[in-house]
Amino acid sequence: MVHDVCIIGGGIVGLATAMAVLEKRPGASVVLLEKEAALAIHQTGHNSGVIHAGIYYAPGSLKARLCRQGAEAIKSFCSETGVPFEECGKLVVATNELEHQRLKGLADRAKANGIRIDWLDREALLEREPMVDGVAAILVHATGIVDYKAICKAMGDRLAQQGVQVELGIEVSGIRETADAVEITAGDRHWQTRQLIACAGLQSDRLARLAGLKINHQIIPFRGEYFKLPASRNGLVQHLIYPVPDPALPFLGIHVTKMIDGSLTVGPNAVLGMAREGYRKFSVNLRDVTEYASFPGLWRLLWNNAGSAVAELRDSLSKKAYLDACRKYCPSLTLDDLHPTEAGIRAQAVMRDGRLEHDFLFLKTDRMLHVCNAPSPAATSSIPIGRDIVERCFPSHWQGGKS
Repeated sequence: MVHDVCIIGGGIVGLATAMAVLEKRPGASVVLLEKEAALAIHQTGHNSGVIHAGIYYAPGSLKARLCRQGAEAIKSFCSETGVPFEECGKLVVATNELEHQRLKGLADRAKANGIRIDWLDREALLEREPMVDGVAAILVHATGIVDYKAICKAMGDRLAQQGVQVELGIEVSGIRETADAVEITAGDRHWQTRQLIACAGLQSDRLARLAGLKINHQIIPFRGEYFKLPASRNGLVQHLIYPVPDPALPFLGIHVTKMIDGSLTVGPNAVLGMAREGYRKFSVNLRDVTEYASFPGLWRLLWNNAGSAVAELRDSLSKKAYLDACRKYCPSLTLDDLHPTEAGIRAQAVMRDGRLEHDFLFLKTDRMLHVCNAPSPAATSSIPIGRDIVERCFPSHWQGGKS
C-alpha cells in the first residue's frame, strides 16, 4: 500500500500535522511512526505546560502570529475534548531599574502584538502576589497552563478515530526518495508514501541526513533543569512568575510555574546536555557527545556565550546558586523548598557559524518536508504550525485528488 502521507514523530507537532492533513483532505491515508512506546515522550512530555500568549516576538513575525493563533486553537481543542486547562495569567517582574526600562519595551511589544496586558506598579504587584518582590510587572492575561501529554493523548485518540495508522516502537533506519514515492524502512518493516513529513525533534538532523539531505546545522541538546516545590508551598503564587528577559542571553531564565495539578515548579536553567534523550542528571551518551563535539558551530556558540554558559553551569552544579536566581523575585524560598524533578531537553538547532536558530527551519524536497527546528513556543503554536506545514507540502488543489 502507498500512503498519501507518512509523518515521523509522535510529539505534539507531528500529531497536529496529522490533524491538519485530514482537515485539508478528509479520508487521506495517513500513517504516523513514533520510535517510542507511547506518544509525547520527549520534548512535548517534558515542558513546563505553559500556553504562551506571544508577548516576546517581533510584531508581525511568523512566531508572533503562530503563537497567538496557537493559544486560541489549543484552548479550543481542550474545550472540545475535555482536557483541563487554566487561564491563570503570567506576571513578568522587574526587580531593578534596568529591568524596569526593559519591561516598558516589552509592554509596548505586547500591545503591538494585540495582547491584553495590565501594568502593575510595586503596590499593585504586592496586592496581587504578596510573596513576589519587584519594582513593577506586567500581567499577561491570556497565558495559561495545561498538560501537553493529555493534549497529545486526545489528539492521538481523535486521529485513530479518523483512521490514521499510529505505529509505536518504530525506529526509522532508512529513507529513500524516488520520483513517485518515499520509501521508509525500520528494521524489516517498510512503508511507501507519496509525501513524508518528519517532525522528529531531538533526532531531526539525523533523519534529514538519513534521507540524504545536506544540512548546515546540528541539533544540540540543552537541558532545562527544574525543581518542584513541596505541597505546602502550592499556594505561594497564583500566576506564573517570569523574569524580564535579558537580550544578551539566549533563553528566558528561571521562573515559577504553576502546573495544572496545582503544584509549583521553578526553572528551567539551560545547560549543555551530554545526551539528547538523557533526562537524569549527569546522563551521558558517547555518540551524542562525540557528534556535537566535532561540530564547529558548538565551539563558536560557547565562545560567543561564555559568560552565560558559565552562569548556567554554576546554577546546575550549585543548588544555592539556583536558589539565588529564584529569590531575586521570590525571596521567601529556601533550599529546603527545592526538590529535584525530571529535566526537559530542548532540541536546539545550531548553525555551523555558531548562531542559535530561533526561527522555524524547514528543509523541503519534492516529496519530503523535514521540520529541523521548531522553537519555543512550538507546543502552544502546534495546531497552526501543523496547518502551515501542510500548506508547504501540498498545492491548493491537493484536496481534489491525490498528489
